Amino acid sequence: MTNVVPEGYHTITPWLINREAGKVIDFLLAVFDGKEIGRMEFDGVIGHAEVRIGDSVVMLFDSRPHWPATPGFLRLYVADDASVLRRAVERGATVVTSPTELFFGDRVSRFRDPFGNVYWIHQHLLDVTPELAEQRLAEPRFTEAMAYVASADLFGPGGQ
Repeated sequence: MTNVVPEGYHTITPWLINREAGKVIDFLLAVFDGKEIGRMEFDGVIGHAEVRIGDSVVMLFDSRPHWPATPGFLRLYVADDASVLRRAVERGATVVTSPTELFFGDRVSRFRDPFGNVYWIHQHLLDVTPELAEQRLAEPRFTEAMAYVASADLFGPGGQ
């Protein structure tokens, strides 16, 4: 029997559509230790490409000239958020929020790549029960942390 979802994929697969998909692919490979699965180019334009990051696939292609900018927003769990953020910044990313521990047990940072895509980087630190989450959310440090991340400008100057 044929699986509903092909092996190596998940029910949801994100697309990143950009005028510089090849450079986005290079960024993903360098920052997230991604692996390029395949790429189809036609006259120098990427019509379809796939990059595996961890256990997930991100699909990409070059946007069409008449399409508006459509930045992607991806949330990724990583083993070492500081090294991912450092590699991203070294490759031209802008930090949107610095690493911040949140009440639900993750340390989160966000950055915008040079192509307009925004990434939520999560490093899971602690398994939190609903009761503990409620207690932690009442602590000023976690209330302040949530206010900080909620106030961030995802798009930056001149953004959407």
